[in-house]
Amino acid sequence: MLDNIESQISLLEFKCRRPVEHLLAGKIRSVFRGSGIEFEDVRSYQPGDDVRAMDWRVTARTGEPHIKRFIEEREQHFYLLVDASASMRHDPKGRTFKTVRDLSAMLTFAAIKNHDRIGLMLFTDIIEHITAPGKGRSHAMRLLTELVEHEPAHQASDLNAVLHGLGRMIRKHSIIFILSDFLFDVDLQELQMLSNQHQVFAIHVSEKPLPADVPNGLIHIADSETGEREVIELRRGKGSDQQHRKQIRDLMMSAGVDHLEVEAGSDVVEALAQFFHAQQRKAVDETGG
Repeated sequence: MLDNIESQISLLEFKCRRPVEHLLAGKIRSVFRGSGIEFEDVRSYQPGDDVRAMDWRVTARTGEPHIKRFIEEREQHFYLLVDASASMRHDPKGRTFKTVRDLSAMLTFAAIKNHDRIGLMLFTDIIEHITAPGKGRSHAMRLLTELVEHEPAHQASDLNAVLHGLGRMIRKHSIIFILSDFLFDVDLQELQMLSNQHQVFAIHVSEKPLPADVPNGLIHIADSETGEREVIELRRGKGSDQQHRKQIRDLMMSAGVDHLEVEAGSDVVEALAQFFHAQQRKAVDETGG
């Protein structure tokens, strides 16, 4: 078992090396470079200083004007918030989990390549595992090993329970990627609160839609998280899938969260490259550059 996990991680590193070095690392760095500032100290006000940086508490306490000094953060903190519930693992051929694994590996090695810190949170209806942000290849390998070998204690998924305390757990401004099939209701207010504190991206890993020429009929399905069984009409199932995708897009837009949809089993390198290229254009438009 251990040898199999080690071989999976080694293969992931091999798959990631070329696209990360030649494509993804530069795109991610250009999107997030200089996105945060960190408090350094307080000093006396001097003529010409920006009054918007005034520290009014120190000024009131000392009776002399003081301003806050900040330094630009060169090192970014990333978190992968990964849905580990049953629906992510029980699809045909395991394509959903493999896609999440590949996406996580690409993002991890890109962060490490840029000398940034990256952490991992695995959740179901609770936070099941946390790997604190770290740097370096050995940290990346440990993070991915935790992702691959983790056996969830719970089957169900509930992002709201995680979001409720996440903002208090992650105190430093961070870039958070939520990777999930989003087969649950999301509290818009909780998601907005998180996106106000941090830069949040939702990666929706979806199943490939049924072909248009699939004949209509009734099928038995079982919910992998609850075990409940029901009979659905295929035609209704197709419409429900499209509606679900639209609901996720609309929800993320309302919460101020950038959204990427990736079909399970698709080319994750191409999907991430296009996504971060769009983020580059967005950043340029916002700065007027």
